[in-house]
Amino acid sequence: MASAGVAVTYGLVRLLGSASGALVLIGAALFFALGLEPAVSGLVNRRLPRWAAVSLVLVVVFGVLAGAVASAIPPLVQEVRLFVEQLPHYLQQAQDHSSLIGRINERFHVQQQITGMIRPGGPAVGGIVKVGQTLFGAASHIVIVVVLTVYFLADMPRIRTTMYRLVPNSRRPRAILIGDEVVAKVGDYVFGNVVTSLIAGAATSVWCLIFDIPYPLLLGTFVAIADLFPYGSTVGGFVVALVALVVSIPICVATVAFYIVFRLAEDYLLTPRIIGRAVRVSGVVTVVAVLIGAALLGVVGALVAIPIAAALQLLVSELLFPVLDEA
Repeated sequence: MASAGVAVTYGLVRLLGSASGALVLIGAALFFALGLEPAVSGLVNRRLPRWAAVSLVLVVVFGVLAGAVASAIPPLVQEVRLFVEQLPHYLQQAQDHSSLIGRINERFHVQQQITGMIRPGGPAVGGIVKVGQTLFGAASHIVIVVVLTVYFLADMPRIRTTMYRLVPNSRRPRAILIGDEVVAKVGDYVFGNVVTSLIAGAATSVWCLIFDIPYPLLLGTFVAIADLFPYGSTVGGFVVALVALVVSIPICVATVAFYIVFRLAEDYLLTPRIIGRAVRVSGVVTVVAVLIGAALLGVVGALVAIPIAAALQLLVSELLFPVLDEA
């Protein structure tokens, strides 16, 4: 019996390890569905059919994302066109040893390295293929998460009822109260995350306006959307710093410094005060939970770390502490 138990446990661990990628996608979709559930429930309480409430919430969310992407396309096309027009000028400067580009090319052999990379069979070709495969995989994962989120959101009452029925009838009322509180905390976390993202986008737009960095509204929108995900403001700050190069190198360096300071302020001031207060989790627990979640599951782990910490804190206070107090 002991050997059979060890074998079954080992088989389950191997099975979970093989399905870890799919489980992460399912967990992310369930998290997004729980985050949108308070908005859907609010519309349902106003006597709107659930299918209509789900459709309205999804239309608003995807409408905002589509609007941000649509606003980014014209500036990107314009910048690519300007780069193509200026490319002969850059090549001419690369041959001029008296210019800055020419001196850099002469010292680091930039033109020769680029030529070697883009030749047939060069490393750039393999890199482009790998990037294409990565983008295709990421796009397929996003589609899967979106589809699962829609299904989970549409069937959320049935899913919650089924989960509550797994609890013995004598303890079911308390389980329902705790489960509803956990769902509410996830919704509060999503709302707090949106607030911090709006702050990051507004700060980016103001910074760009002060230093005449092009496309302040577009860059602010991009940073706000990127900040919805863990470490998104860092990626957004890198993009803004690259755009700031068209102004001057000192402005680019100042932009990098600005985002370093903003990242520290977001991690140790905004996130604990806004998100931690929304889910009633202390600042220390918030930072520790994000670090542990990122170490275990990467971006997804950092994304769900705070609501999981809030749920565990609630379970400990409602279940473990009363037992220990009575012991």
